[in-house]
Amino acid sequence: MSILIQQATILTMKDTDSPFKGDIRIVGDRITEIAPHIQAQPGDDIMDGQHKLAMPGLINAHQHTPMSLLRAFSDDLKLMDWLDRKMLPAEARMTPEDIYWGAQLSIAEMIRSGTTAYADMYIHMNEIAEAVMETGIRASLTRGMVFVEDDGGRRLQEAVDLVQRWSGKAEGRITTMYGPHSPYTCPVEPLREVIAMAEQENVPIHIHLAETKEEVVKIRERYGMTPTEYLEEAGMFEKAHVLLAHGVHLNRRDIGRLKGMRGGVAHNPVSNLKLGCGIAPITEMIEQGINVGLGTDGAGSATTIDMFEEIKAATWLQKLDYGDPTRLSAREVLYMSTRGSAGLLNLQDEVGVLEVGRKADLILIDLKKPHLQPVHELESLLAYSVNGADVDTTIVNGRVLMRGRQLLTIDEEELFRQVEVRAKRIVEGI
Repeated sequence: MSILIQQATILTMKDTDSPFKGDIRIVGDRITEIAPHIQAQPGDDIMDGQHKLAMPGLINAHQHTPMSLLRAFSDDLKLMDWLDRKMLPAEARMTPEDIYWGAQLSIAEMIRSGTTAYADMYIHMNEIAEAVMETGIRASLTRGMVFVEDDGGRRLQEAVDLVQRWSGKAEGRITTMYGPHSPYTCPVEPLREVIAMAEQENVPIHIHLAETKEEVVKIRERYGMTPTEYLEEAGMFEKAHVLLAHGVHLNRRDIGRLKGMRGGVAHNPVSNLKLGCGIAPITEMIEQGINVGLGTDGAGSATTIDMFEEIKAATWLQKLDYGDPTRLSAREVLYMSTRGSAGLLNLQDEVGVLEVGRKADLILIDLKKPHLQPVHELESLLAYSVNGADVDTTIVNGRVLMRGRQLLTIDEEELFRQVEVRAKRIVEGI
């Protein structure tokens, strides 16, 4: 099976390329040719790229997909009230089947809005992996682990089982990480155990860091150091590839401690804004050579998981925070949402760029819309005007998951029916 996209405007996201008009051929799961004109072959599935932009699929570097069932359930609350009064009681009612359908709901939204790969951290990860396998998206899956009470090693064993069972499955679309939840929920000994396992097995780590001021205070009171110093003392940045979610409350010395790390920071601006957490100093991180990607966090906090909304929020926040409209340009924030996030998922050699030999993870955006005309600076349109509803086609691993705004791997009517019943049961009385 081969796909030929004809006469699209192509944004490869390679450093040396400007947007250009051309064709893209996909054979199997990879891009095999990009050129101004490619001769059609018998059997090609031909896609008309006129008035469309082809670009790498967006990569959501931090998600909790089942939280889509709690969308708009606990808004306008302070973080700890949001968590203790609403989120935790509701999550305690979720069955494995609920988690499967919540994951599928998030995946449907991601495919519809141009996300082709994402990083997930939650519980009941087998159900989430099944949803990933069936829907065709690419995912890095993590069993989140909290070590504040003794569970007899259950969480750690589930994390090990996830890595052993699912790494490389679903035609290679599923990868895995180890997920100690955060510095304030992981005492140093179990944290060091996870780090040692990750290094020995060459498995990345996915962890929350310094999302709130309260976390910084807790770690200072317990250990006399910042959360970043705490992770450094535990040895997290020595050898492991690490995905740090949030990084809102990092001082300059913290940022300096992250220089040279493998992995980097997933910035989640909409969730951070909505929960009043603060503005992450991501331009300072980038200036220090730290890789920064972009994520949405779960729909329970962000409400929308449209990555184009995160792109806007990320660049606008930096411009506002520094009073400088040159901060975090359109090109830089698009890099974050593609190549930057690919590096966080440890997929930098496979996705994030349109290039011959790479995986065929790409999207087509319909430019023939009033809010996307005229086209002066294409990257500015993408960063400041495009939204997820402008995505016409989503392709992952060479498979078309959405075409002409129609989902091809998800039965939306059944999905909506399941979600309505399950969400009502979960939140009733809370």
